[in-house]
This record gives sequence, structure tokens and C-alpha cells, in this order.
Amino acid sequence: MIDSKYKLKTKFIGILVAVLVFVLLPLFSFSQESDLGNWLIYIGDKKVSSNWNIHHEVQYRNYNAIGDLEQLLLRTGLGYDLRDNANILLGYGFIHSQNYLSNSDEKDKLDEHRIFQQFINKSKIGSVGLQHRYRFEQRFIGEDFKLRFRYFLGIRVPLEFQENDRFYLSAYNEIFLNSQANVFDRNRTYFGVGQELNEKFRLEIGYMNQFLNGINRDQINFILFSSF
Repeated sequence: MIDSKYKLKTKFIGILVAVLVFVLLPLFSFSQESDLGNWLIYIGDKKVSSNWNIHHEVQYRNYNAIGDLEQLLLRTGLGYDLRDNANILLGYGFIHSQNYLSNSDEKDKLDEHRIFQQFINKSKIGSVGLQHRYRFEQRFIGEDFKLRFRYFLGIRVPLEFQENDRFYLSAYNEIFLNSQANVFDRNRTYFGVGQELNEKFRLEIGYMNQFLNGINRDQINFILFSSF
């Protein structure tokens, strides 16, 4: 006889997947143009004391499977734990972009320097983990200066089919808002599956849809997380 706890978790996961599909499908209908790319991501956090941490991050974004660079992002920051489930952070990011010119195979190369402040709050509903991230960015792009606000809501659901299982489902939505007249910048919706390799590392693979300027862009994300 199947354990009632197993039945409950399986039912909850099924509902979650159905909701995510329902949310994703309308996004695909905004545009008939959608390109599949690949993002290779490393995200790490290093504890330097009981309250302080150093964030470090590398993202290698491709227009295709690999080799056609879209963007290289390097990000770091110094964070402080207000409590066990809340962290504030001051960070810096360097972003090198290679954007295709309209109707051309030529690329326009552009560098951006970014200062940002963020607040992360984590909570749980049963075994389901929730994360809210509020980020404010000051962006120096060539001779331009821009401000942007980002709100991220993430969900993590453990898959415990048997004892010591380390698999989980992951999903998030993040909206980007500008301070200029065109307030809406972009929206990202993601769904993936991950595994905790040990107490310090976890690996995740997922699909992300990004909607911006009336165009949908699709990416397969490979993400390695570390925490020391």
C-alpha cells in the first residue's frame, strides 16, 4: 500500500506542474519568434563570519547550444544576515554583451558596469521553500546611466520518494522594471529539477522563457550552486 505522505506529495507536485504549464503557455503566445539558447551558470556563497558572506557568480550565455556568445556576466557582493532567513547585500556586476545587429550576422559589443543592492527573504510552507528577492540596480552602459528594479519569487519542492532522496523541483518568476518611460523591461519564468550533490553543492537543469520587447527567448539553464 502506497504511503499517504507519498500520495499527498505526488498530488501536490502534479498540481504545481499543471499551474506552471498554465502560466507558461500564455507567454509563448505573445510572439511566434522564439530562439533556444543555453546559459551555463555558477552561483556561490562563501561565509566569512557568522553573519557576513561573499557572493560570487559567473554566467556564460549563448545564442545556441554553446559557442555563440550572447553575454558574459560576472557578479560579486558582500552580504549580511539580518536573521537566519533574511540577507542584505551590496554588489557589483560586469556584463559583456554581444548583440546581433538587425538583419545582419555582425555583432555590436557592449560592456556594462552595474552596482546593485538586494534583500532576500526565505520562508517555508510545510516542506516547500519560498524565496523573495528584491534588487535595485544602477547600470552604467557606455555613456548611459539607467536604474532598474527586479522582483524574484522562487519555489523549491523536495522530491522525497524514498529516504535520503536529494532531488527537488524548482521554479521562479522574475520581473524587471525600468525607471524610464518604458517601465516594463522583461520577465523571466523558469522551471527545473535539481539534485543536492552534498551539503555544499547542488546541480540544477531547467528551461527558462524570457519575454522582452514583444519577443520570447527560450534558454536551457545548467546551474551549479555552492555554499561554503
